[in-house]
Amino acid sequence: MLEGFFSPRSIVVVGVSRDETGVGHAVFDNIIRGGFTGATYPVNPHAEAIHGHRCYPSVEAVPEVADLAIIAVPAQMVPAALDECASRGTRSAIIVSAGFKETGPAGASLEREVVAIARAKGIRILGPNCLGLVSAEASLNASFAPVFPEPGNVAFMSQSGALGTAVLDWAAGAGVGLSHFVSLGNKADITEVDLVRAWERDPRVAVVIAYLETISQGRDFVEAVRSLTKTKPFIALKAGGSDAGARAVSSHTGSLAGSEAAYNAAFRACGAIRVHSVQELFDLSAAFSHQPLPARPGLGILTNAGGPGVLATDAAEASGVPIASLDADTVRELQRVLPPAAAIYNPVDVLGDASPQRYEAAARALARDGNVGSVLAILTPQAMTDAAGMAEALCDAVEGTDVTVAASFMGGPSVATGVRALRSRGIPQYEFPERAVEALAAMDRYRTLKDSEPDILEGVTSDRVVVCRAIDHAQSAGRTFITEESASKIAAAYGIAVPQGGLARDLASARAIAARVGYPVVLKIASPDILHKSDIGGIAVDILDEASLARAYEQIMARVRTRMPDARVWGLTVQHQVPKGREVIVGVNRDPQFGPLLMFGLGGIYVEVLQDVTFRLCPVTRSEAQHMVSEIRSFGLLRGTRGQAPADTDAIADVIWRVSALVMDFPEITELDINPLIVADRGAGAIAADVRIGIGGS
Repeated sequence: MLEGFFSPRSIVVVGVSRDETGVGHAVFDNIIRGGFTGATYPVNPHAEAIHGHRCYPSVEAVPEVADLAIIAVPAQMVPAALDECASRGTRSAIIVSAGFKETGPAGASLEREVVAIARAKGIRILGPNCLGLVSAEASLNASFAPVFPEPGNVAFMSQSGALGTAVLDWAAGAGVGLSHFVSLGNKADITEVDLVRAWERDPRVAVVIAYLETISQGRDFVEAVRSLTKTKPFIALKAGGSDAGARAVSSHTGSLAGSEAAYNAAFRACGAIRVHSVQELFDLSAAFSHQPLPARPGLGILTNAGGPGVLATDAAEASGVPIASLDADTVRELQRVLPPAAAIYNPVDVLGDASPQRYEAAARALARDGNVGSVLAILTPQAMTDAAGMAEALCDAVEGTDVTVAASFMGGPSVATGVRALRSRGIPQYEFPERAVEALAAMDRYRTLKDSEPDILEGVTSDRVVVCRAIDHAQSAGRTFITEESASKIAAAYGIAVPQGGLARDLASARAIAARVGYPVVLKIASPDILHKSDIGGIAVDILDEASLARAYEQIMARVRTRMPDARVWGLTVQHQVPKGREVIVGVNRDPQFGPLLMFGLGGIYVEVLQDVTFRLCPVTRSEAQHMVSEIRSFGLLRGTRGQAPADTDAIADVIWRVSALVMDFPEITELDINPLIVADRGAGAIAADVRIGIGGS
């Protein structure tokens, strides 16, 4: 797939200007200078030859059907140029020309015309408004980027051409080889999903890195990356993550589920490694491309200075990387090869006067310890330090072992020869040890993910007829929400416990419902115009008898008439009052890119104040639901503190799992809140005290 882009045998470049500053000229020049061995045909009706290559007046005049067309003409001329290429038989095209949807409505209309031609003629498009692509194996620089990277195993996609050129330049300086570089541009046809699927099957690619600003096919993206990460890491720098543009929603879940929450949940669901800076993107790329994954947990730290070793240890603890406990044999070996003043327990300090031989002996002992999965080698320049010798000694010590190795040779010119030696032998080098630890931690997390068995998604036994009827009734009435009574029935249809009760049209029916369900009861105003009942005094609790029921009924109705006189009132919901317990919230908001986004956190008023919540994409397994419960910061309150009994966290996870199944079964549900879910002590269950469901089209 996409071989016409990455391994073309012939290329036609439409719009090769004689002006050396023109984009078309730059692309053609890069193809020639990059050493592409296939045929390259420049098209320019006003020139006879460029760089000694004969120019052709049109694509039709080119003597063969090119595998790849590169179009660099003004935007208004692109449709005709693309149509000519497609009619000639070319099936892959890169449109580097700008002036499309990025410029406004007229440009967007022009882009739609280009897409229509491509689909009608069966031609795939990269771009428009893109930098182009680089394919190392084909010696092809089909871009106007000035740098051709060393061949390697990292494939890089970017939605920013400028950042793409920076990464190409960095890769050349850091010794990280690229198999492919692709600038996506406007993604009119080929998207990040197409590239992920192609690179999963490409043996030349071992690591995929990406700079992303938008993901246009959210669910497809998650599925494609999930498949990729079973064998290859996907490292993503996602920009534009602020929630300033998040759409306004009425539910608690929706108000908290901004774009950042959705993207984090998506990356987590598919096993992607999300980074938050260009530096981190570079750091992880260097580690994954040069080193094997750690065979086991356990970090061994080797240093010739105590302070950096302590910094690395602190960074490891913060990153969740366990410091390896060394075997007794390793400790005895270190005692034998190191001077008495050296530190022989992890981290291992060989002292500032260490020779390459001493450094190698200590590194060899660490690398052969069965508790060590990765080694961080730190070096600071001392007067007697031989940086190049230390680097070669380290490389010799770990050669033939299964440990993952990273180095932090700290300093500048005094360690430069050592840094070059490390990179030449495939050991990633970091300016500071904390950065090296973060890279090793990411590799260890990916190893754990890759080795883990996939969870089994169990089906939920449910009564779908109840849900269908409730949704149909609301839609036929033109409502975008389910009534509280029907919402409770929907929850119960999916096995979620709800309080007994009903809708009272008048005081007499309220008394009858209360007598049936038993006191104490709760009264709640039932109105399509009142979303937050407590804000207007539309809820009364702790109603113990008929007399207090009558008083509360009249008080609520009076408050509503005073504060919202125009509100439509259907009556009052009467429910048996749930015994006190811990309050949590389970909610769903349907994200436009990724679909149903599930939230869990502390409930009641705390969800607004503390915002201690966690998110997942639906569907979730029982195991994932359990993880959601345990990863909120305030989990200790649910686990039980200071003699308080633990809450029934299994019941919480069960509700999360059932809510996930409900919204996956019914795409009409756009948002859902169970707030609060009242959780009893361990083994005693949980009850959805208040259920709110919003709906839209199917």
